[in-house]
Amino acid sequence: MDVTLVTALRDLVGGLVAVAIYRCVGEPGEQRWLTRARLRAGDAVATADSLWIDPDALPKLDEHPRRLECLTQRSVLQQREEQDWVTLFPLATEREIVGVLELHTARRLKADAQRMVSSVLRIYHNFQGLLDYSERDTLTGLLNRKTFDESFLKAVSELPSRKQAASAGDDRRHADVHPRYWLGVIDIDHFKSINDRFGHLIGDEVLLLLSRLMRSSFRFNDLLYRFGGEEFVVLMRCEDEADAAHAFERFRHNTAQYAFPQVGRITVSIGFTQIRGGDSPAAAFERADKAVYHAKGAGRNQVQSHAALVAQGRMTESLQLSDVELF
Repeated sequence: MDVTLVTALRDLVGGLVAVAIYRCVGEPGEQRWLTRARLRAGDAVATADSLWIDPDALPKLDEHPRRLECLTQRSVLQQREEQDWVTLFPLATEREIVGVLELHTARRLKADAQRMVSSVLRIYHNFQGLLDYSERDTLTGLLNRKTFDESFLKAVSELPSRKQAASAGDDRRHADVHPRYWLGVIDIDHFKSINDRFGHLIGDEVLLLLSRLMRSSFRFNDLLYRFGGEEFVVLMRCEDEADAAHAFERFRHNTAQYAFPQVGRITVSIGFTQIRGGDSPAAAFERADKAVYHAKGAGRNQVQSHAALVAQGRMTESLQLSDVELF
C-alpha cells in the first residue's frame, strides 16, 4: 500500500522531486521514524527500511521536528528547504495518526494540489482500513492467521537450505551472513476456567489486555499474531537462542505481574523454536507447539525451547517433510 501510494503521487504531482512515507514506531519515549517507502523522481523502484532493522539505527522523532509537528498537530505543513519545497501530510488510521507523508517539490504546492493529495490519502485510508479488517484480528488488532504464512516464508527465503548449511560445515563466517528467525507459541493457562467463571466478555477483555502486553513487551518489528482462542504466535529475528528466550521470558514475567481487572493474575506457557532453512509454517509451528505442551505438563507459567528439550533428551525430534530429500 505504501509503495503504491508514493508511486501514484509521483505520477500525479507536478514538479515532484521526491516522496516518502515515514511511520512512527516503538514505545512512548523510544519512538523512531521508520521509512516505509521513499521514491525520487528518477527512481525505478521505491526503497524502504527493512522490517527487521535494529530500532537503534532509526532516527528518533525529535531528530525531525517538522515531521513530529505534523504528527502531533495533525495538520498539513509547508516549508522551504534549500532548493525544494517540503509539504507534510499526517497519515491516519481509524484509531490514531501513525505517520507522515513527505513531498519534496520544485515549487510550492498550491492549494488545489494539496486538496488532490488529501483526496488520495482518504482513498489510501479507506483501503488501509479494508486491509486491516482482512489481515488483523478484530478483537486484539494483532495480525491474524491468514497473514502468517507469507511472512514466515519470506523469513525462510533469507535462510540457507539444510543442504547448504550442512555443506558450510563449521565455517562460522558463512553462518554469520544469514539472519536467524524464531517462532514462539503463547498459550494462556487455564483460559477456559476464566470464561467459565467470569463470562466471555471478561475473557475477551483478558485477550485484549494480553495483546497490549505483547506490544509493550516485544519490539515493534516483531510480528505478533492471534491464531484464535487463547493462542498467540510471535515471529521474530534474534541473534541467538538466548536472546529469543530472554524476549519470551520478559513477556511471561510481565504477564504474571499484571493485575487483570476482576480476574487478577494469569499466566502463560510459551514454547519456541528456531526457523530452519526449508522449513514449512506447519513444521515450525508443530515444534513450538510441542514445547508449549511440555511447558504445561511441567507446571505451566514457563518458557521452553524445543531445541533445548531435544538436547536434554526430554523430547524427540520428529522427521519433517521439509527435511527429506525426495530426489
